[in-house]
Amino acid sequence: MFQWITFDPKILNGKPHIRGTRLSVEFIMELFASGGSRDDIHQTYPQLTLEALDEALRYAAKAVKNEILLTAEVV
Repeated sequence: MFQWITFDPKILNGKPHIRGTRLSVEFIMELFASGGSRDDIHQTYPQLTLEALDEALRYAAKAVKNEILLTAEVV
């Protein structure tokens, strides 16, 4: 369902984040909420592709609508 969004209990305490980074979806949403554009955010964090930013927005929208189903692995 999501190519760029992942979560791991060992990274950011399990918060959803962009694969291969330590940048959480929550942090990205805060950047957008403070007025950042896709291009601004991508320029500041070049490791975030435009596709990853779009996916973070889709993930956040689904999370707000409670449409995210998470599978957890007990470690």
